[in-house]
Amino acid sequence: MAWLFAANLGLWLAVYAPIQVLLPQQAELLDKADKEFVFGVVTGAGALVSLLVVPLIGVLSDRTTSRFGRRHPWTLGGAAIGAAGLGVLAGAPTVLVMTIGWCLVQAGIGGMLAALTSAVPDRVPVAQRAQVGGLIGISQMLGTVLGAVVVTLLVSGLSAGYLACAVIVVTGAIFFVFKTPDTQLVVKPVRPTLWISPRAHPDFAWAWSGHLMINLGNAFGTLYLLFFLGDVVRHESPEDGLLVLMALYGAALAAGAVLFGARSDRSGRRKPYVHLAAAVMALAALVLVVWPTWTGALVAAPLLGVGFGTYWAVAIALLTQVLPAASDRAKDLGVLNVANSLPQVIAPLLAAVILANLGGYRGLFAVSALATVLAAVLMSRVRSVV
Repeated sequence: MAWLFAANLGLWLAVYAPIQVLLPQQAELLDKADKEFVFGVVTGAGALVSLLVVPLIGVLSDRTTSRFGRRHPWTLGGAAIGAAGLGVLAGAPTVLVMTIGWCLVQAGIGGMLAALTSAVPDRVPVAQRAQVGGLIGISQMLGTVLGAVVVTLLVSGLSAGYLACAVIVVTGAIFFVFKTPDTQLVVKPVRPTLWISPRAHPDFAWAWSGHLMINLGNAFGTLYLLFFLGDVVRHESPEDGLLVLMALYGAALAAGAVLFGARSDRSGRRKPYVHLAAAVMALAALVLVVWPTWTGALVAAPLLGVGFGTYWAVAIALLTQVLPAASDRAKDLGVLNVANSLPQVIAPLLAAVILANLGGYRGLFAVSALATVLAAVLMSRVRSVV
């Protein structure tokens, strides 16, 4: 579990350091007048690639009979492709090359994510999955915070930032692959289909829908945070301000993931904690609706952190408990991970409309709160999990 934590830490750092800091800076450098549009196009294209890659790699890893294992080849190969994409971004002279580089990153990291996520149902008992989910949530938080630290304080410049992310994600993958066992599949299972019938598996469909909405709400709340700090809050140093918010967010996320993940495992209950998490995340968004200031952001960041930390810990357990078939875990988790990637495709497009027509950032945060509340409603329809 320690090596799984380390690999996830490298993965999320390689995703969020670019999204939170490097890609917005590069978009502004390449086209200052339309930086929001450029950023939205690049992240949307990358998320679309991830949307397609994650379930595909899940299918392939379920059927891989390599002597090196069932999942590990995809973990290491994904990290290598992601690092190559970060290298392309480091020298991208145009928006087109920037988009190609980020699509490579999302393809590689998506494949790595599909393999790593499967380790939870493969190896962790149901009674411990919320605690393990909490650790994964903490790795995501630390990846976000440490990524901001690395690319703002430890290295300077876009190129150095991207290359540092590349080294970190490959290092985490190497240690995980060489320090942990992996099951070798001798006989290929029956060819699966990516389609999972909502009629046959309604709990999976409700959980997928709720997961989609909570990720959409989170994307609305965080995707344009750097621009919000600069254009609305008028922070004298948006990058430093973002670092402060990420630190508050991260500490609260860790507390929520550890505390409520353990409580969920002890009680065996999942949905009450999902509902609590959604309520707290919605409250964080509403704080910025009524109080779009630096002080308001300082209040909202830890609220969002504790809410998302609680959700991520418990959601890992809930989602793995509604998977249709053990033989297709990675494929089914890949379909679930579409609910992670799809918001990154549609959120930039919807956010552009909301920012232009529904009250700017106040409207964006209000929609974020609404999506999060809807997620709780959808999750309440899951019947097989308490």
